[in-house]
Amino acid sequence: MNGTAGSAAGSVSCRFAHYFVVCGVDTETGLEPDDGAGEGFEQSPIRRSFKSKVLVHYPESTDRNPFNKDAVNMLCMPRGLSFRTQAERHDTQFHSFAMSLDDGTRSYGFVHTFYEEVTSAPIITAMQTLYQMHHVEHHSSSSASSPSSSSSSASSPSTSSMDSLVSSLDELDGECPAGHSACLGCAGSFDPARDTLYVSKALCVLTPLPFLQAARQFLSQLHQAVTLNTAPPLPLESYIHNILYEVPLPPPGRSLRFHGVQGPIVCQRPGPSELPLGEYPLGEAFSLLGLDNMVQLLTCALLETQVLLYSQDYQRLMTVAEGVTTLLFPFQWQHIYLPIVSTPLHHLLDAPVPFLMGIQHRVGAQRSSLHLPHEANLCFVDIDNHCVEAPEDLPLFPDQAELVQELSEVLLRFGLPPQGGAITKSASSSPRLSSLVLEDLMEDRRNGNLGGEELAALERLQALARRCGGGGKVSDAGKTLGHVLEEEEDLKNAKLNIQLREVFSGRFSAMFGRYEEFVIHSALDLDSWLSNREGTFSFDKGSFLSVQPAAHLHFLSRFLETSMFSSFVDGKVISRWAEREPLQQLFDSRLERERLYDLDQEVSRNCRYRKCTSLFESAQAIECRLLKADHTAIHPHLLDMRIGQGRHQPGYFPKLQADVLVQGQNTNKWSSRVTASRRTDQKRSTLTEHSGVDNEQRPKHTFAKKNLRQSKLLDTSPQAITQTHREFVDGLLSECRLKTKRMLMERMGKESVELGQGEANITGLQENTLIHGLCDLLERTWGHGLQLKQGKSALWSHLLHYQAAQGKTEIPAESPGSIGCPDDITPLLRGSVIHDMRFIQTMSEGLSEVGQARAWIHLALEKKMLSQHLKELLTNQELLRQLYKPHAFLLCEEEREQFLFHLLSLNTVDYLCFTRVFTSISIPYRVVIIPMKKLSIAMATVDLWVCVSGELGDSGNRQIQKNTQEIFFQVCIRSTAYGQHYVWQRLTYFVTYLICALLFQCENLGRLSTLQLGQESSGLLAKCLIDCVMVYNEITGHTYRFPCGRWLGKGVGDGSLERVLIGQLVSPGAEEDSGRWTATPPELASPSQSMRTVLGSLGSRSRVLSVEVHEDMREAANNLVKHFHKPEQERGNLTVLLCGEGGLVLSLEKFLLHGFKSNRLFQRNVFVWDFVEKAVVSMETADQMGDLHRSMMAKGPPCDALCHYVNAINASPRSIGKEGKFQLFVCLGIRDRLLSQWLPLLAECPLTARTYEDGALLRDRAALHSLSRILHTLNEFTITLETALVKGVDL
Repeated sequence: MNGTAGSAAGSVSCRFAHYFVVCGVDTETGLEPDDGAGEGFEQSPIRRSFKSKVLVHYPESTDRNPFNKDAVNMLCMPRGLSFRTQAERHDTQFHSFAMSLDDGTRSYGFVHTFYEEVTSAPIITAMQTLYQMHHVEHHSSSSASSPSSSSSSASSPSTSSMDSLVSSLDELDGECPAGHSACLGCAGSFDPARDTLYVSKALCVLTPLPFLQAARQFLSQLHQAVTLNTAPPLPLESYIHNILYEVPLPPPGRSLRFHGVQGPIVCQRPGPSELPLGEYPLGEAFSLLGLDNMVQLLTCALLETQVLLYSQDYQRLMTVAEGVTTLLFPFQWQHIYLPIVSTPLHHLLDAPVPFLMGIQHRVGAQRSSLHLPHEANLCFVDIDNHCVEAPEDLPLFPDQAELVQELSEVLLRFGLPPQGGAITKSASSSPRLSSLVLEDLMEDRRNGNLGGEELAALERLQALARRCGGGGKVSDAGKTLGHVLEEEEDLKNAKLNIQLREVFSGRFSAMFGRYEEFVIHSALDLDSWLSNREGTFSFDKGSFLSVQPAAHLHFLSRFLETSMFSSFVDGKVISRWAEREPLQQLFDSRLERERLYDLDQEVSRNCRYRKCTSLFESAQAIECRLLKADHTAIHPHLLDMRIGQGRHQPGYFPKLQADVLVQGQNTNKWSSRVTASRRTDQKRSTLTEHSGVDNEQRPKHTFAKKNLRQSKLLDTSPQAITQTHREFVDGLLSECRLKTKRMLMERMGKESVELGQGEANITGLQENTLIHGLCDLLERTWGHGLQLKQGKSALWSHLLHYQAAQGKTEIPAESPGSIGCPDDITPLLRGSVIHDMRFIQTMSEGLSEVGQARAWIHLALEKKMLSQHLKELLTNQELLRQLYKPHAFLLCEEEREQFLFHLLSLNTVDYLCFTRVFTSISIPYRVVIIPMKKLSIAMATVDLWVCVSGELGDSGNRQIQKNTQEIFFQVCIRSTAYGQHYVWQRLTYFVTYLICALLFQCENLGRLSTLQLGQESSGLLAKCLIDCVMVYNEITGHTYRFPCGRWLGKGVGDGSLERVLIGQLVSPGAEEDSGRWTATPPELASPSQSMRTVLGSLGSRSRVLSVEVHEDMREAANNLVKHFHKPEQERGNLTVLLCGEGGLVLSLEKFLLHGFKSNRLFQRNVFVWDFVEKAVVSMETADQMGDLHRSMMAKGPPCDALCHYVNAINASPRSIGKEGKFQLFVCLGIRDRLLSQWLPLLAECPLTARTYEDGALLRDRAALHSLSRILHTLNEFTITLETALVKGVDL
């Protein structure tokens, strides 16, 4: 009996329970109103909440888990003390809570709340005084008001009064609908001469693991012992001392039986290869919400949205919260976790970080009464109404339909409807059955006097006993049938739990079964990895996504960006130098076991969905442990107590003797021996639990996580709240820095491995994922400390207030590029905040507030004006102070400037996020055709038309009338005044020349690629020399330049009346603060006039350029190969690689012009198409004359195809000129895999010897063979040509 507190604390990690706590009214301090409950003085004092206190807790503290008195008191009695009179029901209530420690582990509290008669005279007197004061005030206010208002005020307590035991009041109100007002008047009054006063009291057990059922039974038996008239066998101190110091944790994979006041209690722990302990009934969670809602909620949790649970019942909040986090295995929730948020903690709803929190609401409270500062990324779960409001654009869980079907089968096997909405009650709720004793039942059965439901229940119990090896005998003497049926219900819940969890575990195994192949181990040691953590990629996300099914990419691309996945991967990397995280170790071992037993892995990979095969095995293991305990703890025994203490007083929980509970008494050798022997094993075994892991048992090398200190969140002091919001501000700034850095690193990484010219942006899935995260960050930043909001989007709300403050709301919203808009309208700059807002408001997309905010962000980001727009928005300091609380991030000037600076860095990257996301909107485009300066007068003689094509479609032919120079002057003057765009500023230098311009509006064309330019006139004077064509997107500010440098007209150049030009994106450069133009390398454009001049002189430079021609040809083909080896969403514009400067067409043209004898056969300019035409004519003529046998050519399909294609191109109604025909010839040949066969035919043509010099590349067999091989490598790819290239040719 000489145990010490030190020895007790030393073995705390092995104990079933850490603390026993009693909360209630402190008779010494008296009644203290709970100001944080939000209740008014118009309520009767009997209906108000008062502050509770921790009356006693044992032991005083432990080294590894210090006792947090304020937090435990707040979570045990979230709404404070509740008073009742004898006229009201005094139902007991049970709820639990979880406390997250700073190291990520959790401690669980289980609370049994009951009502106890108040015997303290000061408390009764205080309540009487408060009631008399309230009665006088209420009577005076009622007499001064009208009868109607009097009746309404009298009914107000019935709708606004609520204490900690909400459900008992609901039942009371439900039982007396007829006398509703009379019943409430009785409940709200108090007269000490007539009434007996009762107050709530809470008994709590704190455990390291979620032993829900065992803790509930222990507390229930403890309270029942108080209510009975007969005293328990031992003083209550014996049972409390037993569970605190003598009941150990069950060994992994074993069960333990210990003894409560009225009977034995069994708890169990999973084995090392089983899923971690999770006793919260998932069946109840699925029944409360329904299967589809539960899967949707889990999806939100996996994507780390803000999850807010809402219910009248505290235990429902815990059940759903724990159910969700349990199903996350092998991942762990990394952010704020507070399933029960009491009123003093409601400031945490301002938290601009992901959270999982729960709020208990009053009877009749509406959803709209909640002040939620940011809802753009909020998942609101109304548990009582079976409703889940998920954020917009939430992706489906992978294989969700098949997953729902498998889960439905599991639920139906246990008698639960998948649609939910109904909570089934156990058989033990029947009073008649619950009171029956097992021994009496068995005796009645032997005598033949048992039948009906009693016989069915007994047969069920004997079947359970047979399954666990008990021979069908049920021999718990004195145990009632109600207790046994309750145990049966607990067993059913445990089996359902493990089967549902195994289904989800199987899905994660299927999705991430090969994740180890994509983990990047780049560091040599742990210290170097930790020091370069932020600049290191630990997971190859692109390669991982490339092998996933397309239907899963939307979810997986966002999940890979979450903190829980990053922490999971970091754990894998760090396991090279330290012990693996427990959940990861379990997950990896399960994957290894699956690979071991999976004989045909290839079939498994191709199988789209595989159901879990370990359901019954896992359920059977738990069933055996619960039905047959492996170990029995020491029985409670009499302690060394002073005489006279521990006396039983029915109805009152006694004052416990502190000296026997503050420390453990080692009175049993078995207990000491077991504790000592398992002390070393416990370190390893408890690592298998995701909760309750002691600090020293965690891996020693833990890297810094950007999580808040969870224990500080429960501190409600003003200093702690200020510090919490300070940490929120620092966290937002850090997240902004990391997100922008990640976006830039992703872009730079793409650029560093860019294979040839092509798409110069982060595109497709990865771009959308990163920008979605940026939108979420901005919404949370603008929601922090917000006190006035419109709609669900905090950012859009601020924009609307800013728009109203600017006084522009009276001007009709008009599309920024609407045609015919007067020049003297609104002095707003193009591209200003209001300008872009108005365009978003006029979009016919049917966007919500959140959707409009995201569209505005996308547009500003694409225009490289996001930082500038937000800076302009924040210049209105008066509006900021009106909208935000002092602690808000936007009112922290230094952090706000750094935030904008990080966003400014995104201007170094080109985004097309708005153009590619909002594909169905109408966009105004401005086209300007710029001629050569000296010949600009010729523009007045031609009727031009253009057709602009992009990745989403084309504009159709748009006619440009003659003498349209006035349109140019309007554009130039307006653009110069606004200083909007570099291109328009350049155009002001050409105002003295005749330029054609056109403004048209059409559906979004996406990124522009080609432009068809033609003229209708056919006279000899209708010709012009075009320098380039500029196309300007009036909304995004993007300018595309389409170089031409060639003639358009008959009798000049190649006689073309139509040309297909290849465009390049010019950087907008609209961000003035950047100080310089920043852009990724431009794409290759149409070959310029200077390049054509070089081609014309190739014949005289054949020896010098032969090496260059070979190199250019290889480079062009290599760019095409690299293009097709990129992920599809990252590929560039194929037309650029084919027809642009440095493309395949131009390189092949160089090859065919090498060594060309231009003076022998042709006059004036040299065109390869002339040679191709004459070669085909020569082949056809030789075939008709029978001379083909003289040559090495053999008449066959390649020769026929060559002649057919050339004749079809010549027969085309389009006047595309010789250069255009050769371009079409090459594109069709490479598309149909014929080009590599045509070149040898051209080389063997008799005309070739007369047309080319001896040293020409076409006559060099080695060079020709090399070229054919290069072109042959392109035959494995499927090439799709743009409509603009092949229009008019049916091949």
